[in-house]
Amino acid sequence: MDRHRRPVKKSGAPRRPPPIARERTLDFDDLIYGIHAVGEALSAGEALRVVHVALDRSKDAGLRALLAHAKEREVRVRFEPRGFFERVPFKAHQGVVAVGQPFEYASLHDLLARPRDPGRLRLIVVLDHLTDPHNVGAIIRTAEAAGADGVVLPARRSAGVNATVRKAAAGAAAHIPIARVPNIADALRAMKKAGIWIAGADLGEAALTLTAADFSRDLALVLGAEGAGLSTVVRRECDYLVRLPMRGRVASLNVSVAAAILIYEALRQRECSLRP
Repeated sequence: MDRHRRPVKKSGAPRRPPPIARERTLDFDDLIYGIHAVGEALSAGEALRVVHVALDRSKDAGLRALLAHAKEREVRVRFEPRGFFERVPFKAHQGVVAVGQPFEYASLHDLLARPRDPGRLRLIVVLDHLTDPHNVGAIIRTAEAAGADGVVLPARRSAGVNATVRKAAAGAAAHIPIARVPNIADALRAMKKAGIWIAGADLGEAALTLTAADFSRDLALVLGAEGAGLSTVVRRECDYLVRLPMRGRVASLNVSVAAAILIYEALRQRECSLRP
């Protein structure tokens, strides 16, 4: 036998190498992670493409309601080994990660045109270039819990509604309109034309103390950036400024804590005004 002759293959077609498995990619901005946040997204009817669940949680009693809801909504569920979640940069995922569509922002026009009950005062929360997604998410959560009509964010130099914001909001981002605008000052001017008063949170002595401020009106509460506070151009657009009394040695509160106090003070004043 000629040792240089190639052996004849048994099949007529040459063998092809096995296809290389394509690794599934994750767009981190479209992720919703954590049991509560994913459950709220399902409840709100968000268009989820798939829910990834850790394989060792497949029989977890705490996930039964979430899995049943996903099945009811016909959202695909994939059980993954723990190695899959090592690709997720968010540590608090609890073995549950959903892939959704890019967040759908409302327009300012749609937010202002929302129908409301007769006699109900409007409350809009405006964030002037907050960059910490945990603060943005916490404020969205408070605004939704207090029944606010919407949240307004700037399109640039601000945290948008990403995975971290959705997690910090604990699902609230799915239940409240959030508008993203090119310019906060222009948005405030549009609100004033719609009959909404603008109150800005400020530490200056010229600001009214919380107990002296009147929130029983159609109102937009404006919170400034961490550390910097309200920008000069935004402060000029405010009808009045409000400050929280500081009796201790610290100079200020975290912006999400300050927002919660102001939002619930507005709710308290409105409910008190409805009493006979």
